[in-house]
Amino acid sequence: MSDPTFEFSRAITRRPSACIVDGLRAKDIGTPDLDRMQQAHTAYVAALKSTGAEVTELPPLEGFADAVFVEDTTLCLPQGAIMMHPGAPSRVGEVAEMAKTVRGLYQDVRQIQGPGHVEGGDILVTGREILVGRSDRTDAAGVAELAEIATEWGHTLREVFTPPGVLHFKTDCSLMDGETILATKRLDASGCFEGYRVLHVAEGEEAAANAIRFNNLVIMPAGFPRTAEMLDNAGYEVVQIDNSECAKLDGGMSCLSLRF
Repeated sequence: MSDPTFEFSRAITRRPSACIVDGLRAKDIGTPDLDRMQQAHTAYVAALKSTGAEVTELPPLEGFADAVFVEDTTLCLPQGAIMMHPGAPSRVGEVAEMAKTVRGLYQDVRQIQGPGHVEGGDILVTGREILVGRSDRTDAAGVAELAEIATEWGHTLREVFTPPGVLHFKTDCSLMDGETILATKRLDASGCFEGYRVLHVAEGEEAAANAIRFNNLVIMPAGFPRTAEMLDNAGYEVVQIDNSECAKLDGGMSCLSLRF
């Protein structure tokens, strides 16, 4: 029996567009280099495909600077897909664009109507529940509306809280398997992962916490050797991808794909 938390047959990605230079960022640490981002995106897609999964590569979406970060638009569950309602006004239009693809792959597609907001980067689906982090992009009303749909589909949803100054809940954590979470110590200290096996990223390597378990691989950002070694020693097959340009826009490995 497959584990839907990390065993996937499909993924959706979107190539970055030239307007990525205008992407949202909490702090300006430099303008993204489009060529370098495209090269890294190609490597990311290749890693997904190497597991045998079918990957849909959508074309660049001009006019939506952050559209490469497709995870924020949709929550994919075994029962269906839920289109999000982003907390950043400039990103709302991305959802309708992604819905065109998602509706061709799912029979049951729901929509967060608002006025509340919720983004996929704040949602971690474990083997036993859906954790949703309140953040600057996800509010209580958005969590409540998502909970109504998830409960109807038989899921348990639990609201947790993203550390101050951290964009998304999954900026600081990711799922290694249904019961194992990779996290920063600051997020784990909140107690939100009680009862789970938690692997801590190395001190000073907090940005490594946003990784993805995709079939046999753990795909993580390059440049965090101690965390990579820890995961390797824990028995995971690690692939490292250059995330330097996405990081300038607060993006990471999970942001770049929908997985189902």
